[in-house]
Amino acid sequence: MISSLKQPALSINGSDFLRPQRNFQTYFSQVLPSLGAAKTRRSSVLSLSKPLHISILESLSDDKFKARSPITCKAYEADRSEPVGESPVVGSEAARKVKIGIYFATWWGLNVIFNIYNKKVLNAYAFPWLTSTLSLAAGSLIMLISWALRIAEPPKTDLDFWKSLFPVAVAHTIGHVAATVSMSKVAVSFTHIIKSGEPAFSVLVSRFILGESFPPGVYLSLLPIIGGCGLAALTELNFNMTGFMGAMISNLAFVFRNIFSKKGMKGKSISGMNYYACLSMLSLVILTPFAFAVEGPQLWATGFREALSPTGPGSQIVWWMAAQSVFYHLYNQVSYMSLDEISPLTFSVGNTMKRISVIVSSIIIFQTPVQPVNALGAAIAVLGTFLYSQAKQ
Repeated sequence: MISSLKQPALSINGSDFLRPQRNFQTYFSQVLPSLGAAKTRRSSVLSLSKPLHISILESLSDDKFKARSPITCKAYEADRSEPVGESPVVGSEAARKVKIGIYFATWWGLNVIFNIYNKKVLNAYAFPWLTSTLSLAAGSLIMLISWALRIAEPPKTDLDFWKSLFPVAVAHTIGHVAATVSMSKVAVSFTHIIKSGEPAFSVLVSRFILGESFPPGVYLSLLPIIGGCGLAALTELNFNMTGFMGAMISNLAFVFRNIFSKKGMKGKSISGMNYYACLSMLSLVILTPFAFAVEGPQLWATGFREALSPTGPGSQIVWWMAAQSVFYHLYNQVSYMSLDEISPLTFSVGNTMKRISVIVSSIIIFQTPVQPVNALGAAIAVLGTFLYSQAKQ
């Protein structure tokens, strides 16, 4: 590592070098400061345990000293070949942490906004199948425009990719619709409390269907999850069986989505953003015919007229529907993008914190009545989810 040390000029006669009785070492003590002194004046650190090799030492002749006032000494540490300075690894790691923090804050914020607008839409326009379809359609349109304008690089896919993605899309579609149906029947906070029990489904499916085994800590962490969800369900003031079953089906569907995604996408290189875009498009193709069959245009038109009536929200329903559709895609896209930067453990912790933010914010905004026992059940369930993410690692 190069270190440049400059001192005022020192007059030395050439004849001085011919006198053996003169100790030239004293000149170096004046010209070159001690390593300890240099260390205190510089932000970088030189290792004292490694030898320094003199690379360049300017000539000490009279002509040189007259032409140049400073003496420049350059040295390398034995195992370095770059100038002393801030390590680029440290800088890049700090930038990465900032990037992950931005991802998390954006992910949580977008998810809270989506849940608020989604609940507003479902309260005024209770057609969860159409609402789910619009969410996927908005995301698909956003990504098609991004690819066309080269804002995002389009993925390189083949038939095998879409075949592997199909079971993932089926599970994603079921989970998405079931969660929307649940939110149309019960409070947002209750849906997310039940959805915090997803790890229990993951362990049960992996154990009894896939034959996987887990450490004892993982099984123990399921106790507070199941107990907390059960306590919250029993004490929910506005309990609805359809809403409860919708959240449970959503949990099971998303577990299979993760399993199919892990198995089917091995060896395939695609970014998280493009992966979710393809997943949304395929889910839209799967969901659209079912939405027409279950609800249909006639019911949609009737419900829309009621929403636009004086007793409904009026034209605001259009803005709410657009907002929930766009924010649904954005928060999912950011969550998949964050997976490219963080470990599954960090993602699980972030997902737990996301549920807390959604539960708390929805209770405040919608003024959902909560009993102390109900709040205790929610806290136990969320804590169990956190313990599960820790134990699984």
